[in-house]
Amino acid sequence: MIKDIVRALRNVFQGGSVAARQPPATVEQVDLDRLLGTWFEVARLPNLEADGFGQFCVDVTATYTKRPDGRIGVRTVSYNAKAGLRRTEVNGRVRPANPGGSKLVLTFYRLIRGALWVIGLDPEYRWVLMGTPSRRRLWLIARTPRLDPAEYDRALAIAAARGYDAARVRPTPQRAAR
Repeated sequence: MIKDIVRALRNVFQGGSVAARQPPATVEQVDLDRLLGTWFEVARLPNLEADGFGQFCVDVTATYTKRPDGRIGVRTVSYNAKAGLRRTEVNGRVRPANPGGSKLVLTFYRLIRGALWVIGLDPEYRWVLMGTPSRRRLWLIARTPRLDPAEYDRALAIAAARGYDAARVRPTPQRAAR
């Protein structure tokens, strides 16, 4: 209890809020079978892998498939606009980390593992808002290369309500949307 009081006071004096230090809320339930198929990255928080060291990833897609062993595989394809649209493909797998399927563990190369939480979800599975518990990474993916502006704004409002820096989110260019 004393630790909680000290943490709360530190947050007040450092300009943070207690709520911002708590992990973000996730949706209650995700039907993982409805996640299968190809998704377009509509927007993201800038991150080192996609936006750093001579990178600017465009035309990003993630394709989720059911593997023969029953697990879910994911293939992410992107093109680096700063390197002549050089194609990059990364394969990994996803598994649920909670009974509702809203907290996922994403693994690439058997070594790189990270938490990926579903913090927003369209009821018809037209778009999904995924982020890391640290709030450093956020992706808005959709079944189409572009979202209706009202849906886009709705998703970003959810991100902001969950403590993500929605003002820093940038649209991901998709040539298929032009």
